[in-house]
Amino acid sequence: MALSIDPRLAELLGYDQHLPALDPARMTRASLTQRFQQPPIWQPDVDVERWYRAPNPVAASVLVPLVMRDQPTVLLTQRTSHLKKHAGQISFPGGRSEPTDADAVFTALREAQEEVGLDPSRVDVLGTMPTYTTGTGYIVTPVVGLIDASPQELQRLHLQADPGEVEEIFEVPLHFLMDPQYHQRRAFDVPGMRIEFFSMPWTAQGGDKEYFIWGATAAMLRNLYRLLSA
Repeated sequence: MALSIDPRLAELLGYDQHLPALDPARMTRASLTQRFQQPPIWQPDVDVERWYRAPNPVAASVLVPLVMRDQPTVLLTQRTSHLKKHAGQISFPGGRSEPTDADAVFTALREAQEEVGLDPSRVDVLGTMPTYTTGTGYIVTPVVGLIDASPQELQRLHLQADPGEVEEIFEVPLHFLMDPQYHQRRAFDVPGMRIEFFSMPWTAQGGDKEYFIWGATAAMLRNLYRLLSA
């Protein structure tokens, strides 16, 4: 089952202003590390896109890269428009597991290096979150890692996008993504079902381009909020 929809045109159901923003004290290196070393009891908001079940789902991993600047950010990519799946969408670096990959963490680090030129040695892996099953047939393991940004890299991390897969590499403030007042709930109808999803549109201060974060990426960010705020 293939879906073709502009998510920006989906019905806006509302925001989640009733939920508190993540305390900035929980966005420090020490707090993030402790949270993964001693995880609380929590449940992800979304772990399966129920509108489609692939008969033979494929294992995959994504890296959720938290860039430890004075104000932490999340590194994201915009996919190229010619891809068969997820073309033009906002994504974490990542992809399908290969038979030679040791584990899900290895997959995420390998894919991040291939897609954005991120050296695995620069990533301090904190741990993984529960898998997320996409409607396009992937069982995705989100791998959360910290990237230190040195004083010489205050503007850019000097990464290199793979032009075959990645159109742009950018960063979004973690405090924005961890504030549910910016978590939109949207929905659209297809024959026989109603599909609901999260979106987190973001425009950089002074910028003129909106990055429409939605679908699996937005859902995994929402799950990260639940983990860090539990």
